[in-house]
Amino acid sequence: MIRTERLLLRLPVMADLPEFHDIMRRPEAMTYWSTPPHPDLATTERWLASHVTRDPAVAVEFAVEYQGRMIGKVGGSEMPEIGYIFHPDFWGRGFAHEAMAAVVDYAFDHWPVDHLLADIDPRNDASRRLLLKLGFQLYRHANNTFCVGGVWVDSDYYVLPRPEGKKESI
Repeated sequence: MIRTERLLLRLPVMADLPEFHDIMRRPEAMTYWSTPPHPDLATTERWLASHVTRDPAVAVEFAVEYQGRMIGKVGGSEMPEIGYIFHPDFWGRGFAHEAMAAVVDYAFDHWPVDHLLADIDPRNDASRRLLLKLGFQLYRHANNTFCVGGVWVDSDYYVLPRPEGKKESI
């Protein structure tokens, strides 16, 4: 569990299913995601089940709570890659930055990685700005990396090296 100024980052649980589905079913939330919006609760249930059973020694996905409401997720399912998704009602309020900054610190403190990666759709200007603000740098561009709803999309890969002087705790 991680506490920030406004947020609680905790492991997701199956009881989060309604809130996750409310995010994952929304086209605006899934515009730059690697899959189309979830068409039904069962799709989100399978997705969530795969996240709650992951070994936290390998990677951690955090559910993000604000004032007792689960508003998104942040973390990585395959370290060193990290990412996030939030309910659109909570966009533009700095929650993604606050949560990602906490996860960056957590990752470098708990995993033996020399860098972190983030994969974004090149059209996602908000995520690009967020990653640059966190110190990530564009590493490379790749064409046709995901087929989402029958449309091939590109990826921009951003990298954040382990800060000098920040030793692995493992």
